[in-house]
Amino acid sequence: MKNLNEYIEHTLLKQDATTADLERIFEEAKKYNFRGVCINPAYVKLAKEALKDSSVKVVTVIGFPLGANKTEVKAFEASCAIADGADEIDMVINVTWIKDKNYDFVREDIKAVKIACGDIPLKVILETDLLTKDEIKKACELAVEAGADFVKTSTGFVKNGVGAKAEDVKLMFDTVNPHGLKVKASGGIRDKESAIKMIEAGAYSLGTSSGVKIIEAE
Repeated sequence: MKNLNEYIEHTLLKQDATTADLERIFEEAKKYNFRGVCINPAYVKLAKEALKDSSVKVVTVIGFPLGANKTEVKAFEASCAIADGADEIDMVINVTWIKDKNYDFVREDIKAVKIACGDIPLKVILETDLLTKDEIKKACELAVEAGADFVKTSTGFVKNGVGAKAEDVKLMFDTVNPHGLKVKASGGIRDKESAIKMIEAGAYSLGTSSGVKIIEAE
């Protein structure tokens, strides 16, 4: 296992986050040498400038948090974020289309964003709290077919949602790992014990707003 800090994408996606809040997480990410920061698209340029002399990746979210934007909008949003300096893109899947078994639409939605990303890694957020095990597996298969680079558990925005669960992370890992994709666990990871469970289940990276607490608990 890598050091825990190397898994953490220090996350701040709150609607009422201030510039001072964002600057704080950038400084924390540099201090602890986290894998990345995950912020909303409007702040990609700010993050890129703040982190320019570090190895911390700038990660942003697309179609967030509902995933119900038109495909063209998601692709354009990804292109804009990359132009601003994003190192990785986390897009939200269209949950309605998964539920309705509109699999061609889901596949083409992901594929269009991946084309916009080019060589920039694309993570597909499944929103596992809203899906059955079969739907999680199918969503993973569609992400593979569409050329994505990661699958990710959650936005963290589902009311009364649990977020990442080790059993879901393992199911996702078992489905996508043979095809070379990685898994990001995100949502509800607030302590060292939870972080380690996710890594042991197959997570390559962890999206959490509790990165400092997790590292300081070591």
